[in-house]
Amino acid sequence: MRSLLLLLALLAFTPGRAQTAFPRIEGLTAKGQTVVLPEAAPRKYTLIGMAYGQKAQPLLEDWYEPAYLRFVAKHGLFAGLYDVRVYFVPLFVGVNQAAYEPSLAKFRRSAAPEVVDLVVFAKAEVELLQAELDMTDKSLPYIFVLDEQGRIVHRTQGAFSEEKLEAIEEVLMQ
Repeated sequence: MRSLLLLLALLAFTPGRAQTAFPRIEGLTAKGQTVVLPEAAPRKYTLIGMAYGQKAQPLLEDWYEPAYLRFVAKHGLFAGLYDVRVYFVPLFVGVNQAAYEPSLAKFRRSAAPEVVDLVVFAKAEVELLQAELDMTDKSLPYIFVLDEQGRIVHRTQGAFSEEKLEAIEEVLMQ
């Protein structure tokens, strides 16, 4: 019995179980407002969707409408209970940083009004993304749920699915 308690204590305090802090990322909205993540979202939770590859961008955009409807417009049975701020972050890394201004300008002309404030354009270093966020596949979008202290409490990657959205909702209901 004593060794079982010791094992449980060790498992509870192992470093691998610690939540990772989300790194500071600064960007601009289409309205030209500077947003610093995760500090910009003083809510119980923050949902941040990020992509840094050309193939990942359309997959990230597929998350916009369902996330907006569920967490911002509050459509759904329990949607009114979520205390979450939502951001989508197209990241410009390496030589793609040259496309930052033209992409921002194009977005300003074509974006749906309801998502304008949710999209933050940012420049980043690939090494930061890979080392701190384990974003190793540039063909996939990454979705992070952060707590009030900016720690990652849930993450998923890839194309939108109802199952992934429901998993996020489970975290937000806690």
